[in-house]
Amino acid sequence: MQTPLTGQIPANLIQSLYETDFYAGTEEQAKLLKHREWSQLDLPNLIEEIESLGKQQRAELRNPLSILIGHLLKWEYQGSQRSRSWVNTICIQRLDLLELLKENPSLKPYLQEALQTAYIKGMVLASGEKNLSRKTFPENCP
Repeated sequence: MQTPLTGQIPANLIQSLYETDFYAGTEEQAKLLKHREWSQLDLPNLIEEIESLGKQQRAELRNPLSILIGHLLKWEYQGSQRSRSWVNTICIQRLDLLELLKENPSLKPYLQEALQTAYIKGMVLASGEKNLSRKTFPENCP
């Protein structure tokens, strides 16, 4: 395989590398970007990966939110089982969420949608049951 400094890389090899060794493909694309080898970039896959990073940020909002809601529900409805670890989990998830929103303020408009999904996941976490009835959840729960 040629590098940006040694010459052109055939487009089919760039695509093949992306499919067979994702990490090596990202490293090669980073080199091409650094050396401004615009014509050799794998634009369709770069676009897909940048969009994927945005989706990943949304998941980083939903996941701790689900854990936080689950523990808050447990705190509210399973009072006899309260523990210091629940308090710690609630505090850590709150801090993580505040930090994420501070670093990514454009996620704030997505918060309402994330809360809906996180609440359903939080109910699953708080229930502690392995075989939950479909009647337990809202209709929109898959």
